[in-house]
Amino acid sequence: MPQVVVVKGASAGVGRAVARAYGRRGARVALVARGRTGLDAAAQEIRDAGGTPLVLPADVADYEQVAAAAARAEAELGPIDIWVNVAFTTVFAPFEEIGAEEYRRVTEVTYLGCVHGAMTALHHMRPRDEGVIVHVGSALAYRGIPLQSAYCGAKHAIQGFHESLRCELTHERSGVRTTMVQLPALNTPQFSWVRSRLPHHPQPVPPIYQPEIAADAVLYAADHPQRREYWVGGSTVATLLANAVAPGLFDRYLARNGYAAQQNADIHDPARAENLWEPADGVGGRDYGARGVFSRVHERSPQMWASHHHSALALAAAGLTAIGMGVLCRRAGAGKASRSSDVLNHRC
Repeated sequence: MPQVVVVKGASAGVGRAVARAYGRRGARVALVARGRTGLDAAAQEIRDAGGTPLVLPADVADYEQVAAAAARAEAELGPIDIWVNVAFTTVFAPFEEIGAEEYRRVTEVTYLGCVHGAMTALHHMRPRDEGVIVHVGSALAYRGIPLQSAYCGAKHAIQGFHESLRCELTHERSGVRTTMVQLPALNTPQFSWVRSRLPHHPQPVPPIYQPEIAADAVLYAADHPQRREYWVGGSTVATLLANAVAPGLFDRYLARNGYAAQQNADIHDPARAENLWEPADGVGGRDYGARGVFSRVHERSPQMWASHHHSALALAAAGLTAIGMGVLCRRAGAGKASRSSDVLNHRC
């Protein structure tokens, strides 16, 4: 039977790329988001790829809407196998320029939306004792940066929530698995619709990767949920390691460079909208798709390939080590034999 997958935040960006990827697998994909234009476009892409879509408009900040969407997905597509939490919103601005209501909204959509998704998924998966929940995170789930305090706070919350939930499921010996994918900077439409008070167009801190790389990572994580989390992109690995080793030094580096690195004066996007309170694709019926407006981006991630093939690489490394040790031993043996021959000749 085809997999039944719920993608929360499927109208654009990473969620859209994930939905497309499952469509190519022939999956039955429930598409959850607020923007109807993006959802309808994603549904058509899934049909074209050979999958079966179900459009489920919902605000993930409202638990009842998420629960109703899941009930329809189960009724019309079948038992949910995989649940992907992607949806978020944010405000780009210094802390003092973000209002209390804006913080509440970012937290409700980004963090509580993830919690609502996990609650709903477990409601359906626990009785069957099977299923996978994938939380889409970020390097910013571990490392806060300037101008993104609302987003970083929500992603940190998701990280802590994921760890607690995973421990509880392990304690229960549950067949339901949860894992998390920590993503790098991505070329998604979020920078064309987040609320921003920056003087220039917001951008992620380079290097920037295409969202299809993130989609591949999400599908791999859902297929291999035994690992507690996956790091995607060399920049994510470097960020998390640097933060673990020298967080204070990293603070000073970001204080000097973090403002300029998150703005691009060369980009002019007259169609910019805001999705904090309403879906951005409701303005003029624009379909944002999966990719954003940035041109200097990476199409692949060698680090992700290495992460997905770490067992094979470990075996290869062990094999090379064994070969190297064998060569050294043979050389050492040959040298010892030569020295013994010299001794015998000297005695004679």
